[in-house]
Amino acid sequence: MDKQHSVGKRIKQMREARDLSIEQLAEDSKTHRKFIEELESEQLVPSIAPLLKIARGLGVHLSTFLDDDPAPGAVVARAGIPKTEIEFSGLSAYGASTLAFHPLAKNKKGRHMEPFIIDVHPSVPEECTFSFHEGEEFIYVLEGEIEVLYGGDRHVLGIGDSIYYDSTTPHQVKTTGDKEARILAVIFA
Repeated sequence: MDKQHSVGKRIKQMREARDLSIEQLAEDSKTHRKFIEELESEQLVPSIAPLLKIARGLGVHLSTFLDDDPAPGAVVARAGIPKTEIEFSGLSAYGASTLAFHPLAKNKKGRHMEPFIIDVHPSVPEECTFSFHEGEEFIYVLEGEIEVLYGGDRHVLGIGDSIYYDSTTPHQVKTTGDKEARILAVIFA
C-alpha cells in the first residue's frame, strides 16, 4: 500500500458495504459529513482521534483501517524502523502531517492495542491543536525531545523518558524545537 495506506478508501468500502450514507456515518461517528467526504477522497491527512470515532461508528477496530491481511497468531517486528509508514496529522483534522506512524503490530488480528514507532516532525506552535479520544496512551522517547501538553500540565521528555495517560483528557505531542524526535507509542482504544 502507499504512504497514505488508503485509509479513506477502506472507510468508503466499509461504509458502502454496510449500506450507510456519508450522513449516517457522520451521525454515528459524531464527525462532520465534509470530513468524511474529504477523508474518503484522500484530500486530507486525518488525526487518530476522528479515525477512532469513525471506527466506532462502523463497529470496527482502528486496526481495520491499517491492516492488509490480519493474522490470528503472533506478529513479530524485527529491529529497525518498519518500512510501512502511515501519516496522521498532529495538528488538526485538516492539518498537515506532523506525525509519521510506523505500525509494529500490523496485521495482528483482533488486537486492542496499537503499538507504533512515531517520527515527530517539528510543527508551527500556533497551528497545533489538542486531541482527545477514548482509551489510554503510553509514550517512550527513543530520540530527540518532545513536549506533551496534557490537560493543563506541560511535560518535557527526553531520551529514555516515558509518559502514560488517559486519552480522554485533551493532549498534544510535539517536538520541543526544530529537530525531529522519535517515540514508541502504544495506544489502547
